[in-house]
Amino acid sequence: MTSANTSILRQDLARVFRWPRVKVALITCTVFILLMLPGWLASFPLLIGRMLFVGLLVLLAFGLFETWPARIPRWLARWALQVIGVAAAVPIGTAIAYGMTTLGDPQHWWQVQARIFGFSQMTIMGLLVSPWIAVAALLRQIKDEVRKQALTFELERSNYERNALDARLRLLQAQVAPHFLFNTLANVRELVSTGSPRAAPVLESLIAYLRAAVPRLNEPASTLGQELLLVEAYLDLMHMRMPDRLQFSVEADADARALVCPPMTLLTLVENAMRHGIDPAEEGGRIDVRASVSEGRAHAMVSDTGMGLAGGGRLQGAHAQDGGLGTGLANLRERLQLAFGAGTDVTLSEMQPHGVRADIYFPARSVTP
Repeated sequence: MTSANTSILRQDLARVFRWPRVKVALITCTVFILLMLPGWLASFPLLIGRMLFVGLLVLLAFGLFETWPARIPRWLARWALQVIGVAAAVPIGTAIAYGMTTLGDPQHWWQVQARIFGFSQMTIMGLLVSPWIAVAALLRQIKDEVRKQALTFELERSNYERNALDARLRLLQAQVAPHFLFNTLANVRELVSTGSPRAAPVLESLIAYLRAAVPRLNEPASTLGQELLLVEAYLDLMHMRMPDRLQFSVEADADARALVCPPMTLLTLVENAMRHGIDPAEEGGRIDVRASVSEGRAHAMVSDTGMGLAGGGRLQGAHAQDGGLGTGLANLRERLQLAFGAGTDVTLSEMQPHGVRADIYFPARSVTP
């Protein structure tokens, strides 16, 4: 026998004689032994040996017909074959046990009345109980398979849902990236078309910024720290374009910088503040960015002292929290919900005497190493 065949045989034996099955067989044999003991005339070890032999043979039949033969007639169910095999193993095993334990006797075991009685008693009890134990084991096995299959289906469904959410999130991020890039390039075009001497240094800053930012646009996850670096680079770029009309500050708690944050989250808010708040205002204004974490929730705030909600066109004829957020902010809200589920929020509020404050809240999650 080859090593491969030996390995297969060991696996089959391990499957047939699994401990839960062996335990049931041992308990059943013990009960039968106790029932037969009062009228037993031979030695007690002989009773134990015969009973254990029959129990193991029944167990072997149950496990053997579980996979053998590989093909059976359509009219014969596998479970029925196992039950029939168990029922047949009881008298056959009992006869073999009696034959092996009486080899040296002058009379065959079926010629002795006491042994015929013992054989009949052991066979009848086995036929009355063993098939039902086999049916119970099969029902439990079917129940376990159904539960396992249900768990597998649930896991597959969860994977499909997660893949769908990931695909939706990547689509939304892909929509954000060109929106941001085209707006930035439009700002550079204005400087070039007006012949501003700041056009060349601004373009150089844009190139350096894009080298750092573009590789991150399609990343599935970023951190608040990385987002803040991009925001600071963007505001530096805008400050070079309009140094007299823009002031800004970027601050964040040390604990907040390591938290997971969808790419372009803060940049969307800052760009929105720049486009709808600072640019339309004749005197310009100030943009402040803050990030913090408290009680398991991350909070990012972007405020500007620009035109305000109505003046900057951010309302678009609707309430700020009811859908009139513009493409960028509506996209941001959906990306946060896809990334974190419940517990996210995006709000806009008017500042006095003028300006807008945008707040986002989402669960605080550290980056998985």
